[in-house]
Amino acid sequence: MSMSQPQILPTDRPFWFCLRAQTKREHLAAIGLRKQYQITCFAPRLRMRKLTRRGAVWFVEAMFPGYFFAQFDYVTEGRRVEHAPGVRGLVQFGDRLATIDSATIEALRQRMEADELVTLDPEIKVGQEVQIAHGPLQGLEVLVTQLLPASERVRVLLEFLGRSLQMEVSKETLIQPRASAVSSLH
Repeated sequence: MSMSQPQILPTDRPFWFCLRAQTKREHLAAIGLRKQYQITCFAPRLRMRKLTRRGAVWFVEAMFPGYFFAQFDYVTEGRRVEHAPGVRGLVQFGDRLATIDSATIEALRQRMEADELVTLDPEIKVGQEVQIAHGPLQGLEVLVTQLLPASERVRVLLEFLGRSLQMEVSKETLIQPRASAVSSLH
């Protein structure tokens, strides 16, 4: 199927496009475009702690799984970009290519740390239910009763064998349960 250049794109300046990529390889496709063709790319990623059998582990995932952004002139660079390693194509709505306003990309970039990362490490608050991620009580949900800032520790209330027990734990051993971690993004 032959596709003509969309009429909405003037050829005198580059646009930001949304590109499809192989899942879990979005940042690698962006790196390839940068190195091979000197294309400006943006592949934002999230860094977060998740509970595993080994305890809390830091994971890095794409902010937009399967997608990243690139700025280029469609007329001169479009074909090379579409066929670059890791790129599955440009996002389209019918015969219209998906473009993103440069102000939107810049707003996202301003919230990023180095290497296009955003670390999600929500603040623990008094009254919040959290999960113990390390040690013999791993996986148990506890209620935060007091923050002890000088020692980076937290006092929690644990319901265990029908009794309420207070104990102090390091902030590093606590994570938010899955449901509250998702709600803290909104």
